[in-house]
Amino acid sequence: MAKENASGDEHRNTVMIEKLYCSSHITSGIHGQLTFISALNTFLSITAFLGNAVILVALRKSSSLHPPSKLLLRCLATTDLCVGLILGPLYVTLLVIVVNEHWNICSRVAVAVSIAGRSLSTVSLLTLTAISVDRLLALLLGLRYKHVVTLRRVYLITITFYVASIAFSTVTIYWNSLIGSGYVMTVILLCLVTSVFCYSKIFFNLRHHQNQVQDHVQQANQANQLNIARYRKAVSTALWLQFMLVVCYLPVLLKPLIIHSEPSSSVSVAWSYVITLASLNSSLNPFLYCWKLDEVRQAVKDTIRQALCC
Repeated sequence: MAKENASGDEHRNTVMIEKLYCSSHITSGIHGQLTFISALNTFLSITAFLGNAVILVALRKSSSLHPPSKLLLRCLATTDLCVGLILGPLYVTLLVIVVNEHWNICSRVAVAVSIAGRSLSTVSLLTLTAISVDRLLALLLGLRYKHVVTLRRVYLITITFYVASIAFSTVTIYWNSLIGSGYVMTVILLCLVTSVFCYSKIFFNLRHHQNQVQDHVQQANQANQLNIARYRKAVSTALWLQFMLVVCYLPVLLKPLIIHSEPSSSVSVAWSYVITLASLNSSLNPFLYCWKLDEVRQAVKDTIRQALCC
């Protein structure tokens, strides 16, 4: 218990997850619930890893998507795969440690879970924001889009997302809890405002285009309508991905309230389900790809068929 209290004093204002898990008087009566949650997260880790691995193979085979746009989707799928490969096993390890009361390593694993969770969720949010900007630029730039949005520039942006997210998440995890939460809320707000602006602009531009479509020549109109239909489908896919992220991560916004509340068994269990819901997003995204993108769905079927034959 002395080690446990010392560990709690060291990170009391930095790692919220440690306050909720690395304490015997909080978790002693909820071992059964934590065991169930660890089993649930094990299942989600497997589905997130396998599902996004198949999606990455399918995206590699897809040829209809513009390479920079496909790279952003691959970045999102890679982040979801890392949730199943890194974050999920780390969180399950933390729960197993708590159930077995290995307090000497609990704080270290809690810090690792916090850094991994904050880094991967930030990359996912930034990538979806970049996808919304990409869709708006595709509409506004027209023929200049392929010259402005190049594969090299998108590679640079995605690498920056990963490096900046890991760096800031590692640094802010040791800041005061209020400052760290303020950073997270600022990033979330800026990304959501940017996405809302982009999709609103897209909606009004498409509506304006629809009102003027009768002024075009019939043949040109048919070709244009085909391009607009494909564009609408791409925007619809991005919107669904954004919507699912918001739904799954919405309870995370309760974090400031939890930070300033007294740690208890009920709060610990509630936060465990919040983390589980956020992890569920990485398992749902592969189904969205298959539902909204016909070519990806067919590539996934072919990949699974080849795997089963082998």
